Amino acid sequence: MALIVALLCVLIVADIAEAATYKVGDAGGWAFNVANWPQGKKFAVGDVLVFTYNSAFHNVVTVDSNGYQSCEASSGDPTVQTGNDQITLTKGDHFFICGIPGHCDRGMKISIHVD
Repeated sequence: MALIVALLCVLIVADIAEAATYKVGDAGGWAFNVANWPQGKKFAVGDVLVFTYNSAFHNVVTVDSNGYQSCEASSGDPTVQTGNDQITLTKGDHFFICGIPGHCDRGMKISIHVD
């Protein structure tokens, strides 16, 4: 039994060790016209998205698919605004927008799928 627990611990640590960190928008950071940034990238459980931006002008709101499509955040949607936000990915679909009016409509949004 102890061997099984030890093996499971090794597997969990191996998965975490392989996690990647992605700066959203690359050199440009979290900015307008970043919606296509995820294309061609394969995201995994444990990967970290880093959103860098000027917190006086932007934020990051986690929304559902409807909020992503409509570019509208609900009052209960999780919002961060430090200018250097880190979000660890879990399995499933993730949607992020800038909640400042007009910014999402200008492409300040991304959708991520994690296998």
